[in-house]
Amino acid sequence: MGRSILSAALIAAVAVAGLCFVAPAVSARVAPQLLGGWSPITDVNDAHIQELGSWAVAEHVRLVNDGLRFNKVVSGEDQVVSGMNYKLILDVTNADGNDATYGAVVHEQELTKKRQLMSFKPAN
Repeated sequence: MGRSILSAALIAAVAVAGLCFVAPAVSARVAPQLLGGWSPITDVNDAHIQELGSWAVAEHVRLVNDGLRFNKVVSGEDQVVSGMNYKLILDVTNADGNDATYGAVVHEQELTKKRQLMSFKPAN
């Protein structure tokens, strides 16, 4: 009986030691993000981020029909909530052909594939 307790303790100690070596390596690959806090989007050229920007402009135009055309997302932040919030700074072309900068906030839920345009307004 004493041997089985000793064996179990030894196995537990080896398992804990193994986790101590693996956990720092895994956490080093994941960018820290505070739940509910805004974090900069490190790669605004990511296809998903650019598609979100294009969707935000299209949704705005669908609602107000002002002829804006999406050019690109120039910067942004994201926030972990029940889904994700994205604050995007967008380069667009207005109906007169002039470039303009707009800010959009988009809420997206990946699991349900739903998006909502929370805010869209000139950034200047």
